[in-house]
Amino acid sequence: MNFTDAKFRVQELTKQLEYHNNLYYNRDEPEISDFEYDKMLRELENLEAEFPSLKSPLSPTNRVGGSAGEKFSPVTHTVVMESLHDSFSHDELREFDAKVRETLPNVKYVVEPKFDGLSVSCEYENGVFVRGSTRGDGTTGEDVTENLMTIKSLPKRIENAPEYLEVRGEVYMSFASFEALTQKQEENEEKTFKNPRNAAAGSLRQKNAKVTASRNLDIFIFNIQQVRGTSLTSHVQSLNYLTELGFPTAFYNLYDNIDDVIEEIERIGNMRGTFDYAIDGAVVKVDSFSNRELLGSTAKYPKWAEAYKYPPEEKTTKLFNIEINVGRTGVLTPVGNFEPVLLAGTTVSRATLHNKDFIDEKGICVGDTVIIRKAGEIIPEVLSVKEHAENAVPFEFPTVCPSCGSPVQNDENEAAIRCTNTDCPAQLMRHLIHFVSRDAMDIDGLGPAVLEQLLNEELIKSPADLYRLTADDISALERKAEKSAQNLISSIEKSKDNELYRLVYALGIRNIGLKAAKLICENFESIDDIMNAKAVDFEAIDGFGSIMAISIENYFSLPSTKELISDLKSLGLKMKPSVKKTDGGIFAGKTFVLTGTLPTMTRSEATKIIEQNGGKTSSSVSKKTSYVLAGEEAGSKLTKAQTLGITILSEEEFKSMLGG
Repeated sequence: MNFTDAKFRVQELTKQLEYHNNLYYNRDEPEISDFEYDKMLRELENLEAEFPSLKSPLSPTNRVGGSAGEKFSPVTHTVVMESLHDSFSHDELREFDAKVRETLPNVKYVVEPKFDGLSVSCEYENGVFVRGSTRGDGTTGEDVTENLMTIKSLPKRIENAPEYLEVRGEVYMSFASFEALTQKQEENEEKTFKNPRNAAAGSLRQKNAKVTASRNLDIFIFNIQQVRGTSLTSHVQSLNYLTELGFPTAFYNLYDNIDDVIEEIERIGNMRGTFDYAIDGAVVKVDSFSNRELLGSTAKYPKWAEAYKYPPEEKTTKLFNIEINVGRTGVLTPVGNFEPVLLAGTTVSRATLHNKDFIDEKGICVGDTVIIRKAGEIIPEVLSVKEHAENAVPFEFPTVCPSCGSPVQNDENEAAIRCTNTDCPAQLMRHLIHFVSRDAMDIDGLGPAVLEQLLNEELIKSPADLYRLTADDISALERKAEKSAQNLISSIEKSKDNELYRLVYALGIRNIGLKAAKLICENFESIDDIMNAKAVDFEAIDGFGSIMAISIENYFSLPSTKELISDLKSLGLKMKPSVKKTDGGIFAGKTFVLTGTLPTMTRSEATKIIEQNGGKTSSSVSKKTSYVLAGEEAGSKLTKAQTLGITILSEEEFKSMLGG
C-alpha cells in the first residue's frame, strides 16, 4: 500500500474506531462484535507501524476507548487501569513469548480466562470497602460505589485485611440473569441489551442503585492494583491472597513454556459452553512482579501480558419453519426454528428473524441452509443464507393475526407489521405484564406466572378485572396461601392511589414512555381532558413530536380505550394528577442543563426546584439553553456552554435567583 492510500485508510479506521468506542464504552450499545473491532484496531496498528508519520498522539491505538461520564463523579486512578494487547493466532502468541524471552529467558506465565464484562477498581481501607470506580479511559473513571455495593459476591468488609488495598475486577451478568432480563424487555417490547457484557455495563452505570440491584450482577477479582500492609512478589501469590481474603477469583494455571500456554488457552476455549458467564478469550501474564517491572509498558499496553481472543463460532443449519409471535403492542415478530446445532457450548434451535424487512433483505426461505452464530456468545442470530432449498419460495408474511384472525397492517414509521385488534388474546398477557410492572402500576406479587393462572381461569380479561379480584379468587389458584392472597389484594388496592402518569404509562400506548406520560399529566387537568385532546394539543407540549401526538390521540379515540377508562374510574383509580406543571414562576420559559456535582443538593433535587418554578431541564447544551447549572468536575457540557456564551450558574447564584 502506498503512502496516500495508507493515509486515507488510517483516517477511515480512526473514524470508525472512535465511533465504535463511543458506542461500546460510553453508551453500552455496540453495533459490531469485539472480534470485528479488534481486527480493525490491529489493521490500524500495522499501518501505523509501516508508516510511523501517520500515527497521531490521539490514535485509538494509544488509549482505552472509554471516558468518564457526567452522571457520576470522576475518579482519578492512582494506578492506571491498562488494557491488553490482543493476539488472534498461535503464531502471534509465540511472537509475544519470543519478545518476553529476549529479556526473561526463564519466564513463567499465568493463564486465566478473559471475562467479557466491565472492568472496575475496588478500594478498601482497613478491610472496609470505601470506593468503587469504572475504568473509564484508564486514567479517569466514574464513581459507582453505591452500585457496586449491590453486588452480593463483592465483599464489603474483609477480615485480616491490609491497611489499604485496591483490587481490579470484572463485573459481569450471568447467562441466566441476562436471559431473564432480555425476556422481560422483550415482553414489554423494550430495546434489549445485545449481550451480557453490555447488560452488565448498562446495569452498573444506572443512576438508581435499586435498578442495579435488580439486575443480579456478579464480579470476579483478578488483580491487585496496589496494597499497603503486606508484601507480594508474584501474580499467583496475589491471586491466592485474594482468595484467602474472600474475593471471588477465577481459575488459573502456571506454565514455563509457550506450548503448554497455548494448550491451556485451547482447553479454556473448549470449556466456554460450560460456564454461566461470558469469556471472550484467555489472558497470559508474566507471573513475577519484578520481571514485569523489567518489561514495562507501552503508552497503552503492558509488555508483560497478552490477551488471546477467540473468534465467534459460526455454524450452518437448516431452517425448518418460521413462526409468528404477537407482542404487547401487536407487533408480529418472525422466529425461525432450525435443525438443532451445538453453538458456543449450547444447543441452538430458535432465533428471532426480527421483521419482514430482515427476511426480505437476506432472502430467507423455509428449508434454506443458513449460517448462524451467537452474538456476544449468547443470542443466536442468522448471518446469511448459505444455500437455498430446492424450489425455495420466499416467505409470505401473514395478512391476518395468527392469534385472533384480525387484519394486520404495516406501520409507516417502523419496520413493523401489527395486529389491528387491541383485544387480541396474544397481546393481553404482555399488556398485563406491562400494566403491573414497577414503573407502571407497581403491583407487587403479580408476576407473569400468577397472571397466566388468572387468564387460564378466565378471572381476568382486561386490566380493569385486576381490581375486581378477591382474596378468594387468588387463594383458589394453585400454590397460593390465604396470607399471600390477601397481600396481593392489598397491593392491588394500594395501586389505585398511584399518580395518574403511572396509569397513563401502564396503558401501554405506542411511543409513550414514562417521561412522556409525566409530561402529559403535567399539562392536563384530568384523564378526561387527555381523552378529549387532539394531536395538535399534544404537539404543543415541549418535547412531544407528531408521531407521539398521533399515537396518543389514536389510542384514546378507540371505543375499547374509553370502555377501559370508564371501568377503571368506577373501580376507584386516581384520574387527576396531584401536581400540575407550573405555568408561571421565575423560570417560566427557561431551559436548564445540569452538570457536575453541586455542593448541597443532588441534580434531581435541583431539577424538581426548576420544574416547580416553571422551568424545564435538558440533557444537552444547545443555543436554546437558558442556563447551565454547574458544580464541581463539570465536563464537556460546561465547555460547550462557554463556547456558546450561555449563562453559567453556581449553586449559590441559582439559590440567589430563588430568593435564597
